[in-house]
Amino acid sequence: MNITIVNSEAEFDHLAAQRILAGMQSSRPAVIGLSTGRTTANMHRLAVELYLRHPFDISGVSIVGLDEVTNVSRDYSGACYAMLKSQFVDALGLGDRFFMPPTMSDDFDIACMDYEAAIEALGGIDLQILGLGKNGHIGFNQPGTPFESRVWHSRMDDELEARIRLETGASADRPLGGLTLGIRNIMHSRKILLVAKGAEKAEAVRMMLHGPVTPSMPASVLQLHPFCEFLFDVEAAKFIL
Repeated sequence: MNITIVNSEAEFDHLAAQRILAGMQSSRPAVIGLSTGRTTANMHRLAVELYLRHPFDISGVSIVGLDEVTNVSRDYSGACYAMLKSQFVDALGLGDRFFMPPTMSDDFDIACMDYEAAIEALGGIDLQILGLGKNGHIGFNQPGTPFESRVWHSRMDDELEARIRLETGASADRPLGGLTLGIRNIMHSRKILLVAKGAEKAEAVRMMLHGPVTPSMPASVLQLHPFCEFLFDVEAAKFIL
């Protein structure tokens, strides 16, 4: 296991941003998988700042999203598409090589197959960035998700659904969910960087790294990935120090 622990949020974001930029400079046309959330927003913005200071050739780089909220507008500020576009993609001019699951579809099963095929056509993911849920979820793969899952349409946890309904005014009869890379897709990434910060993630970090590998703790499967780095601040790592 490759575990990196840093002392400050600034150091955390800077190191994560450097990892993203290093992945973009891989020898093959790089495919970078990005995720959204409170942990990743600052590191995306910092990666852009560092690139603009020290630019390099990104003509072969493609960006793919880990997951997406469904049955909301892409213009909704909480949509993963909108966040990645504003935080990263537009500033680097990567819009024509930016691939995301749809937020709306008449058939999400077909949308899942289409998204998996699009990633396969790119040659697979070279570096996948993951956040960590307090219950151990990665993407929209909640506890109990089979490790063999592929791109699929998941239900949303109750807390997130309530927040999105409040923010969007979505009617109660419109089901909200998440179209996500499955755990099998995540594990097929050539490299993975999982990032977690804050004391509220400490127990999940402990269970992920030192608990059993089990679908009840989806992130525990990362113990089996040969090229996964775990990046924590000291608060998130307090139970493993």
